[in-house]
Amino acid sequence: MGLLAAITGLLHRAPPPDSATREGLARIAELVDPLLKAAPDFDRRLEAPVHHALAYCQSLVGSLPGPCTIDARAFAADPLVHALFATADDIRGMLGRSQAVRDFLADPASRGSDSFYALLAARRQQKKQLGMGLLGDTAHNGVPQTVLYFADHTLVEPRCELVEARSALRASAFDSLLKNFHAHLEGLRLERDETRGDRSREEAHLALLRGNTPGPEYAVHTRRLAELDAHLRSVATSLEPDPLVRALAEFLLAPELSLALRPCSLAVDRLGVVADTEKAGSAEVLDFPELCGRDKRHYLVMLVRVSRAEAEAAVASILDLKHRFVIL
Repeated sequence: MGLLAAITGLLHRAPPPDSATREGLARIAELVDPLLKAAPDFDRRLEAPVHHALAYCQSLVGSLPGPCTIDARAFAADPLVHALFATADDIRGMLGRSQAVRDFLADPASRGSDSFYALLAARRQQKKQLGMGLLGDTAHNGVPQTVLYFADHTLVEPRCELVEARSALRASAFDSLLKNFHAHLEGLRLERDETRGDRSREEAHLALLRGNTPGPEYAVHTRRLAELDAHLRSVATSLEPDPLVRALAEFLLAPELSLALRPCSLAVDRLGVVADTEKAGSAEVLDFPELCGRDKRHYLVMLVRVSRAEAEAAVASILDLKHRFVIL
């Protein structure tokens, strides 16, 4: 029966993981911890979770709106682009200051394309102000208003072709998940080190009390030391390769808890004043997704198309401005 079982196992052996899954497994060792490779059956245990997380990232990128052209004409014609930037010059400023755009333009492989694609991310902000508005049917000054604006504009993974940009963004999303788990791992290590410090201090305090007659204080600190010992063992165990692989598998099977798109809908006029979506009036209703990631901040995200000539002009303008500043 043993030989028959072995032959049956060979005949029904699972196929090797695809190239994307193999690359995902390799990224775990790079971004999380190389010691995880020492866990028993590392590849077999994480193959399905990695495949699932990659498929989720693919779906996430596939649901991004766009590509939307961003330039001065779009600022005038597209309500969402108009809301994203305070002025058309801010688009040029974003392009000129973007290190990702500079690196892309400097790459000889990018020179055959008149435009490129990237992910635009910007953090939604709101502020309160008093301004002109309607109270009932009458215009009044000093009406409380909420103004929408966006900050921290970032262009991510610029590529000549849209399919290349989507592929790079999928890899970036998966890396973000792994960095999230790595942050959790670093938190556990910090907790272990802090517990070790607490234990050392508690042990030193008990050593001072041992010379005295045992009493309630000695019993309290003895219990506290036992609690710290138990907690330290628990944290240390969770940092071993086998439990970490198990925790990582569970994490990758629920990627939506750490990286997700949330729909957002706001009615905004041309001055950025937020209105009631059911009483928008002259305001435009903007529908866009927000990405909730590792830092818990929400970013509007969309795919954009950028003219290479405009990006080159923007970079040259920023460099010229810096040169003038140095001269002055």
